Amino acid sequence: MADRLKGKVAIVTGAGRGIGRAHSLALAAEGAKVVVNDLGGAADGTGADKAPADEVVAEIKKMGGEAVANYDTVVTMEGGEKIIKAAIDNFGRLDILINNAGVLRDRMVFNMTEEEWDTLISVHLKGHFCCTKHACIIFRQQRSGRIINTSSEAGLGNMGQANYSAAKEGIVGFTRTVARDMGRYGVTCNAIRPGAATRMTMTPELQAAWEKRAASGMGGAGPSAEAGVPALASFAPEDISPTVVFLCTDEAANINGYTFDVHGGEIAIYSEPIQVKSIFKEGIWTLDELCELIPGTLAAGLVNPSPPQPPKE
Repeated sequence: MADRLKGKVAIVTGAGRGIGRAHSLALAAEGAKVVVNDLGGAADGTGADKAPADEVVAEIKKMGGEAVANYDTVVTMEGGEKIIKAAIDNFGRLDILINNAGVLRDRMVFNMTEEEWDTLISVHLKGHFCCTKHACIIFRQQRSGRIINTSSEAGLGNMGQANYSAAKEGIVGFTRTVARDMGRYGVTCNAIRPGAATRMTMTPELQAAWEKRAASGMGGAGPSAEAGVPALASFAPEDISPTVVFLCTDEAANINGYTFDVHGGEIAIYSEPIQVKSIFKEGIWTLDELCELIPGTLAAGLVNPSPPQPPKE
């Protein structure tokens, strides 16, 4: 075990499996004491089971670290407060919050139910808020803290995931604003878009979307089932954690409000959104002017990501 985070206390939500588990083990390996939070539900958020969180705590203790399990939900203010309180009650302080809890309810937008929408927004977006708000009360008082949020490349657009995409891209906006709210107090807040094989990502639909992304040249590295197309299955949750742990260290003290793509051996940082083209005139544009001008200016070169298809016979 190393000592880069010795004396620090971390909370990881959704830490019983997959990426959250990997983060918990990596933080502990650097000397942090860890609150392993997991409700223990299925991938769609149903059910509850204490075993996943307990098993990760046992792994950390076996490697000589300190950890406690917490089974509270992230989707209520009360649950978020209890998760933060678990760190204070057990270890006397809090230095790091990794918001990672998540579920899936994939459906094409025209078939998606209100419940499927609300569940994803609650777990991902509200869940980030419920924990972050209570952590920031402590971080502001002590004038230090690290927050790492879990977004997704799905936020850039992914078929059949309107709810998930909306929540995950909302997390990016949330991250940028928390960074601005808390930076003055010595707190940083960053986000990652992780790519790794987990029970949530290894659905046929998501694997196909990943391969399409790689084949289009949008990024990716590593072995492949087909020449030049990396398989998501080749990227392990443990590949993500070094970047997350780095963002918790003193070396990352001035990195605040940014989003990173992390998968396999590739780490990329996203730019802040900027305008890439504009048109201007004195006064207000008319519809006739826009119909004539925009196709050859602002819309020039734009590609429809999902062009119309002929109806099936």
